[in-house]
Amino acid sequence: MKFQPASRLRSRVSLLAQSNPFKDSNSMKKGLQQGVVLPMYNVFDLTLKQKVFCTVIGGILCYGIGYIFFHLWFIAAVLSLGGGYAPQFWSRYRLARRRSALSMHFKQALGSLSSSLAAGRSVENGFREAINDLRLLYPDAQNDLIVELSIICTRLEYGQPIEEALQDFSHRADMEDITNFADVFTTCKRTGGDLVEIVRRTAGMISEKLEIRQEISVMMAQKRFEAKALLGTPVFFLIFMDLSSPEYMLPLYSGTGLFISGTALLLFLACFWMTNKIMNIEV
Repeated sequence: MKFQPASRLRSRVSLLAQSNPFKDSNSMKKGLQQGVVLPMYNVFDLTLKQKVFCTVIGGILCYGIGYIFFHLWFIAAVLSLGGGYAPQFWSRYRLARRRSALSMHFKQALGSLSSSLAAGRSVENGFREAINDLRLLYPDAQNDLIVELSIICTRLEYGQPIEEALQDFSHRADMEDITNFADVFTTCKRTGGDLVEIVRRTAGMISEKLEIRQEISVMMAQKRFEAKALLGTPVFFLIFMDLSSPEYMLPLYSGTGLFISGTALLLFLACFWMTNKIMNIEV
Protein backbone atom coordinates (compact mmCIF):
# COMPACT_ATOMS: atom_id res chain seq x y z
CA MET A 1 0.00 0.00 0.00
CA LYS A 2 1.63 3.26 -1.12
CA PHE A 3 1.62 6.42 0.93
CA GLN A 4 1.93 9.96 -0.37
CA PRO A 5 3.18 12.41 2.29
CA ALA A 6 0.98 15.44 3.01
CA SER A 7 2.46 18.68 1.73
CA ARG A 8 1.22 21.15 4.28
CA LEU A 9 1.15 19.57 7.69
CA ARG A 10 1.68 21.64 10.78
CA SER A 11 4.02 18.96 12.01
CA ARG A 12 6.06 16.21 10.44
CA VAL A 13 3.76 13.22 10.29
CA SER A 14 5.28 9.93 11.40
CA LEU A 15 3.75 6.47 11.79
CA LEU A 16 0.49 5.60 13.46
CA ALA A 17 -0.66 7.07 16.74
CA GLN A 18 -3.01 4.27 17.76
CA SER A 19 -4.90 6.04 20.50
CA ASN A 20 -6.45 9.49 20.43
CA PRO A 21 -3.80 12.00 21.60
CA PHE A 22 -6.42 14.69 22.09
CA LYS A 23 -8.58 14.47 25.19
CA ASP A 24 -10.58 17.62 24.47
CA SER A 25 -10.66 20.64 22.15
CA ASN A 26 -8.17 22.64 24.23
CA SER A 27 -5.61 19.87 24.24
CA MET A 28 -6.18 19.45 20.50
CA LYS A 29 -5.38 23.11 19.83
CA LYS A 30 -2.32 22.93 22.06
CA GLY A 31 -1.22 19.71 20.37
CA LEU A 32 -1.47 21.15 16.86
CA GLN A 33 0.48 24.21 17.97
CA GLN A 34 3.24 22.01 19.39
CA GLY A 35 3.38 19.76 16.31
CA VAL A 36 1.88 16.60 17.78
CA VAL A 37 2.10 13.43 15.71
CA LEU A 38 -1.10 12.87 13.73
CA PRO A 39 -2.54 9.37 13.27
CA MET A 40 -1.97 7.34 10.12
CA TYR A 41 -4.59 4.90 8.83
CA ASN A 42 -2.60 2.80 6.36
CA VAL A 43 -0.46 1.13 9.02
CA PHE A 44 -1.12 -0.28 12.48
CA ASP A 45 1.86 -0.43 14.82
CA LEU A 46 1.50 -2.70 17.82
CA THR A 47 2.91 -1.75 21.19
CA LEU A 48 5.81 -3.74 22.61
CA LYS A 49 3.45 -5.47 25.03
CA GLN A 50 1.11 -6.46 22.18
CA LYS A 51 3.99 -7.73 20.07
CA VAL A 52 5.34 -9.87 22.91
CA PHE A 53 1.86 -11.22 23.69
CA CYS A 54 1.15 -12.09 20.03
CA THR A 55 4.56 -13.72 19.64
CA VAL A 56 4.09 -15.87 22.75
CA ILE A 57 0.57 -16.96 21.78
CA GLY A 58 1.65 -17.63 18.19
CA GLY A 59 4.67 -19.60 19.38
CA ILE A 60 2.51 -21.75 21.66
CA LEU A 61 0.05 -22.48 18.83
CA CYS A 62 2.86 -23.34 16.39
CA TYR A 63 4.52 -25.56 18.99
CA GLY A 64 1.23 -27.34 19.65
CA ILE A 65 0.55 -27.93 15.95
CA GLY A 66 4.12 -29.12 15.42
CA TYR A 67 3.90 -31.56 18.29
CA ILE A 68 0.52 -32.87 17.08
CA PHE A 69 1.97 -33.59 13.62
CA PHE A 70 5.40 -34.93 14.65
CA HIS A 71 5.35 -35.82 18.38
CA LEU A 72 8.96 -34.61 18.58
CA TRP A 73 9.65 -31.70 20.88
CA PHE A 74 12.71 -30.38 18.99
CA ILE A 75 10.81 -30.19 15.67
CA ALA A 76 7.91 -28.52 17.49
CA ALA A 77 10.37 -26.08 19.06
CA VAL A 78 11.71 -25.14 15.63
CA LEU A 79 8.18 -24.64 14.32
CA SER A 80 7.37 -22.46 17.32
CA LEU A 81 9.66 -19.83 15.79
CA GLY A 82 6.80 -19.21 13.39
CA GLY A 83 5.15 -17.33 16.25
CA GLY A 84 7.36 -14.42 15.26
CA TYR A 85 4.97 -13.79 12.35
CA ALA A 86 1.93 -13.61 14.63
CA PRO A 87 2.26 -9.83 15.29
CA GLN A 88 2.09 -9.20 11.51
CA PHE A 89 -1.15 -11.16 11.17
CA TRP A 90 -2.67 -9.45 14.18
CA SER A 91 -1.56 -6.02 12.94
CA ARG A 92 -3.16 -6.64 9.52
CA TYR A 93 -6.37 -7.81 11.17
CA ARG A 94 -6.56 -4.74 13.43
CA LEU A 95 -5.74 -2.45 10.51
CA ALA A 96 -8.53 -3.97 8.40
CA ARG A 97 -11.00 -3.55 11.27
CA ARG A 98 -9.93 0.05 11.81
CA ARG A 99 -10.18 1.00 8.14
CA SER A 100 -13.58 -0.68 7.84
CA ALA A 101 -14.89 1.30 10.82
CA LEU A 102 -13.41 4.51 9.44
CA SER A 103 -15.15 3.93 6.10
CA MET A 104 -18.50 3.31 7.83
CA HIS A 105 -18.18 6.40 10.01
CA PHE A 106 -17.16 8.48 6.99
CA LYS A 107 -20.34 7.45 5.19
CA GLN A 108 -22.42 8.51 8.21
CA ALA A 109 -20.56 11.81 8.46
CA LEU A 110 -21.19 12.52 4.76
CA GLY A 111 -24.92 11.95 5.30
CA SER A 112 -24.89 14.44 8.18
CA LEU A 113 -22.85 16.95 6.15
CA SER A 114 -25.22 16.63 3.19
CA SER A 115 -28.23 17.31 5.44
CA SER A 116 -26.54 20.31 7.04
CA LEU A 117 -25.63 21.89 3.69
CA ALA A 118 -29.14 21.27 2.36
CA ALA A 119 -30.50 23.06 5.44
CA GLY A 120 -28.44 26.14 4.58
CA ARG A 121 -25.54 25.77 7.00
CA SER A 122 -22.03 26.73 5.99
CA VAL A 123 -19.43 24.07 5.25
CA GLU A 124 -17.60 24.80 8.50
CA ASN A 125 -20.75 24.48 10.58
CA GLY A 126 -21.66 21.34 8.62
CA PHE A 127 -18.46 19.64 9.76
CA ARG A 128 -19.07 20.69 13.35
CA GLU A 129 -22.61 19.34 13.17
CA ALA A 130 -21.28 16.05 11.79
CA ILE A 131 -19.18 15.67 14.95
CA ASN A 132 -22.27 16.13 17.12
CA ASP A 133 -24.23 13.61 15.05
CA LEU A 134 -21.47 11.01 15.31
CA ARG A 135 -21.31 11.53 19.06
CA LEU A 136 -25.05 10.88 19.24
CA LEU A 137 -24.56 7.64 17.32
CA TYR A 138 -21.52 6.59 19.37
CA PRO A 139 -21.88 8.22 22.80
CA ASP A 140 -19.39 5.90 24.51
CA ALA A 141 -16.76 5.86 21.78
CA GLN A 142 -14.21 8.41 20.60
CA ASN A 143 -13.75 6.95 17.15
CA ASP A 144 -11.14 7.93 14.58
CA LEU A 145 -13.43 10.03 12.40
CA ILE A 146 -14.61 12.15 15.33
CA VAL A 147 -10.96 12.85 16.06
CA GLU A 148 -10.24 13.75 12.44
CA LEU A 149 -13.28 16.01 12.11
CA SER A 150 -12.23 17.74 15.33
CA ILE A 151 -8.74 18.27 13.89
CA ILE A 152 -10.26 19.74 10.71
CA CYS A 153 -12.47 22.12 12.72
CA THR A 154 -9.48 23.17 14.85
CA ARG A 155 -7.47 23.92 11.72
CA LEU A 156 -10.34 26.01 10.42
CA GLU A 157 -10.17 28.08 13.60
CA TYR A 158 -6.50 28.73 12.80
CA GLY A 159 -7.51 30.03 9.37
CA GLN A 160 -6.27 27.06 7.34
CA PRO A 161 -8.39 26.42 4.21
CA ILE A 162 -10.69 23.45 4.58
CA GLU A 163 -9.39 22.01 1.30
CA GLU A 164 -5.89 21.64 2.77
CA ALA A 165 -7.21 20.01 5.93
CA LEU A 166 -9.26 17.52 3.89
CA GLN A 167 -6.34 16.73 1.59
CA ASP A 168 -4.11 16.06 4.59
CA PHE A 169 -6.72 13.70 6.05
CA SER A 170 -7.10 11.89 2.72
CA HIS A 171 -3.32 11.39 2.45
CA ARG A 172 -3.11 9.93 5.95
CA ALA A 173 -6.24 7.79 5.49
CA ASP A 174 -5.08 6.46 2.09
CA MET A 175 -8.63 5.30 1.26
CA GLU A 176 -10.24 5.62 -2.15
CA ASP A 177 -13.57 7.01 -0.91
CA ILE A 178 -12.00 9.69 1.25
CA THR A 179 -9.45 10.64 -1.41
CA ASN A 180 -12.14 10.98 -4.08
CA PHE A 181 -14.30 13.10 -1.81
CA ALA A 182 -11.39 15.38 -0.90
CA ASP A 183 -10.44 15.84 -4.56
CA VAL A 184 -14.03 16.54 -5.64
CA PHE A 185 -14.60 18.86 -2.70
CA THR A 186 -11.41 20.81 -3.45
CA THR A 187 -12.28 21.17 -7.14
CA CYS A 188 -15.83 22.21 -6.32
CA LYS A 189 -14.63 24.81 -3.83
CA ARG A 190 -12.17 26.34 -6.26
CA THR A 191 -14.50 26.36 -9.27
CA GLY A 192 -17.69 27.34 -7.47
CA GLY A 193 -19.67 24.16 -8.16
CA ASP A 194 -22.87 23.02 -6.49
CA LEU A 195 -21.39 21.80 -3.22
CA VAL A 196 -24.69 20.52 -1.83
CA GLU A 197 -25.35 18.32 -4.85
CA ILE A 198 -21.75 17.10 -4.96
CA VAL A 199 -21.79 16.03 -1.31
CA ARG A 200 -25.22 14.39 -1.72
CA ARG A 201 -24.15 12.35 -4.75
CA THR A 202 -20.85 11.37 -3.15
CA ALA A 203 -22.62 10.23 0.00
CA GLY A 204 -25.06 8.20 -2.11
CA MET A 205 -22.31 6.45 -4.09
CA ILE A 206 -20.31 5.61 -0.97
CA SER A 207 -23.46 4.30 0.72
CA GLU A 208 -24.21 2.02 -2.23
CA LYS A 209 -20.65 0.74 -2.22
CA LEU A 210 -20.77 -0.02 1.51
CA GLU A 211 -24.13 -1.76 1.14
CA ILE A 212 -22.70 -4.01 -1.59
CA ARG A 213 -19.70 -4.75 0.63
CA GLN A 214 -21.98 -5.66 3.54
CA GLU A 215 -24.11 -7.93 1.33
CA ILE A 216 -20.99 -9.75 0.13
CA SER A 217 -19.79 -10.06 3.73
CA VAL A 218 -23.12 -11.59 4.80
CA MET A 219 -23.09 -14.00 1.86
CA MET A 220 -19.53 -15.06 2.67
CA ALA A 221 -20.02 -15.39 6.43
CA GLN A 222 -21.24 -18.99 6.24
CA LYS A 223 -18.49 -19.94 3.80
CA ARG A 224 -15.86 -18.42 6.08
CA PHE A 225 -17.20 -20.44 9.00
CA GLU A 226 -17.16 -23.61 6.92
CA ALA A 227 -13.60 -22.90 5.80
CA LYS A 228 -12.44 -22.41 9.40
CA ALA A 229 -14.18 -25.64 10.42
CA LEU A 230 -12.52 -27.56 7.59
CA LEU A 231 -9.10 -26.14 8.48
CA GLY A 232 -9.52 -27.18 12.10
CA THR A 233 -10.74 -30.66 11.24
CA PRO A 234 -7.30 -32.26 10.48
CA VAL A 235 -5.85 -31.03 13.77
CA PHE A 236 -8.79 -32.30 15.85
CA PHE A 237 -8.77 -35.58 13.90
CA LEU A 238 -5.09 -36.16 14.74
CA ILE A 239 -5.76 -35.38 18.41
CA PHE A 240 -8.69 -37.81 18.44
CA MET A 241 -6.66 -40.57 16.81
CA ASP A 242 -3.73 -40.01 19.20
CA LEU A 243 -6.03 -40.36 22.19
CA SER A 244 -8.09 -43.27 20.91
CA SER A 245 -5.52 -45.35 18.97
CA PRO A 246 -1.96 -44.28 19.81
CA GLU A 247 -0.50 -47.56 18.49
CA TYR A 248 -2.16 -47.01 15.10
CA MET A 249 -0.64 -43.52 14.78
CA LEU A 250 2.83 -44.50 16.01
CA PRO A 251 4.35 -45.15 12.50
CA LEU A 252 3.71 -41.51 11.56
CA TYR A 253 6.17 -40.27 14.19
CA SER A 254 9.29 -42.10 13.06
CA GLY A 255 11.17 -42.86 9.87
CA THR A 256 9.20 -42.31 6.67
CA GLY A 257 6.20 -41.29 8.72
CA LEU A 258 7.93 -38.01 9.59
CA PHE A 259 8.22 -37.19 5.89
CA ILE A 260 4.52 -37.96 5.43
CA SER A 261 3.63 -35.78 8.43
CA GLY A 262 5.79 -32.94 7.10
CA THR A 263 4.13 -33.13 3.69
CA ALA A 264 0.69 -33.12 5.33
CA LEU A 265 1.65 -30.04 7.37
CA LEU A 266 2.84 -28.19 4.27
CA LEU A 267 -0.41 -29.02 2.48
CA PHE A 268 -2.33 -27.85 5.54
CA LEU A 269 -0.50 -24.49 5.50
CA ALA A 270 -1.05 -24.17 1.73
CA CYS A 271 -4.79 -24.73 2.22
CA PHE A 272 -4.81 -22.10 4.97
CA TRP A 273 -3.12 -19.56 2.65
CA MET A 274 -5.38 -20.33 -0.32
CA THR A 275 -8.53 -20.13 1.82
CA ASN A 276 -7.60 -16.68 3.09
CA LYS A 277 -6.90 -15.51 -0.46
CA ILE A 278 -10.19 -16.82 -1.79
CA MET A 279 -12.23 -15.35 1.08
CA ASN A 280 -10.56 -11.94 0.86
CA ILE A 281 -12.96 -10.16 -1.51
CA GLU A 282 -12.54 -6.40 -1.90
CA VAL A 283 -15.11 -4.04 -3.39
